[in-house]
Amino acid sequence: MSDKPHQNLAVIGHVDHGKSTMVGRLLYETGSVPEHVIEQHKEEAEEKGKGGFEFAYVMDNLAEERERGVTIDIAHQEFDTDEYYFTIVDCPGHRDFVKNMITGASQADNAVLVVAADDGVAPQTREHVFLSRTLGIDELIVAVNKMDVVDYDEGEYDSVVSDVKDLFGQVGFNTDDASFVPTSAFEGDNVSESSENTPWYDGETLLESLNSLPEPSPPTDAPLRLPIQDVYTISGIGTVPVGRIETGTMNMGDNVSFQPSDVGGEVKTIEMHHEEVDKAEPGDNVGFNVRGIGKDDIRRGDVCGPADDPPSVAETFQAQIVVMQHPSVITAGYTPVFHAHTAQVACTIESIDKKMDPSSGETQEEDPDFIQSGDSAVVTVRPQKPLSLEPASEIPELGSFAVRDMGQTIAAGKVIDVNEA
Repeated sequence: MSDKPHQNLAVIGHVDHGKSTMVGRLLYETGSVPEHVIEQHKEEAEEKGKGGFEFAYVMDNLAEERERGVTIDIAHQEFDTDEYYFTIVDCPGHRDFVKNMITGASQADNAVLVVAADDGVAPQTREHVFLSRTLGIDELIVAVNKMDVVDYDEGEYDSVVSDVKDLFGQVGFNTDDASFVPTSAFEGDNVSESSENTPWYDGETLLESLNSLPEPSPPTDAPLRLPIQDVYTISGIGTVPVGRIETGTMNMGDNVSFQPSDVGGEVKTIEMHHEEVDKAEPGDNVGFNVRGIGKDDIRRGDVCGPADDPPSVAETFQAQIVVMQHPSVITAGYTPVFHAHTAQVACTIESIDKKMDPSSGETQEEDPDFIQSGDSAVVTVRPQKPLSLEPASEIPELGSFAVRDMGQTIAAGKVIDVNEA
């Protein structure tokens, strides 16, 4: 473990804009991946007729991903800079993997948005920026990538920057919280060293931008909240739930409760990076064992918290949502799937309480009959099966969600109030 402060970094953007290559390049430039490994990947990439994919291979180490040239799972890789120790959450770009993106980006403190200079703002660029905003990512570093493809043309760079800024405006993302860097992940321009190919650019390199990110303040004063990602059975230990601590701390010997499964017990062991630890804090990805809990007692989507301050379970909840895209209109009775932390639960919109002006937050209309794309509204929602959520004002990490239907993200939002079951 590094003694530098830790950041979880999402790398997001449209498919084929060079995200995986960028991640591979960052790992290589920070010495996290030795040169001989890159050479090995290079030979393999050339054999498969995918020359130039060697950096991407560092991340896409699942065989299926190599064959398809696509990122599927969320791979975790770590690297150190002068200021931070980063865990990269490489978020898939393909539409069918947006689910991963939703659970992936919600684990990140900040993000690098990769936009290809030759392609500009694409549909998934918009969706990923929107989700990042809703899921609470604070700062975006925009890598305008593939500058080598447009011959390092300043005009092309400026036009992409201007389009991305427009996009930020639409989703209420403050452009002051974003930095823009012209890069070529493939050639290495402006990743760790300033490039002679962009004499017109005098800003920070990508690594310098990462170093100057603000330090995330760990929410340790809130009660423990740990959404479960997976539950494993490990011989010699037993049942091991795995997840990332969003708030609070977990100590050996703590009495914990899992909701909505409503079981609990004493924490026997906590493991992080294959080492046993006595306590874990926000941002830590941990596996832990709880006395008396079997594999079938808990599941992905449960939230672990202190037995004396357990995670709340919503019978209904009130939320503010923004509708991104919907082919027609949304009315009361609509039941899409809500993705909140690691849970995915069908939920019915029971009532549309009021329509808001998305830019000012003022109420435009009470009890409207319907809402549609572009609208922001306050709605009352009833989960079809138990769902653990918290008001975003109290525990923002467990108060945001995305709404999906028909294979796309329809809306995103945050929880205002929970009516407990």
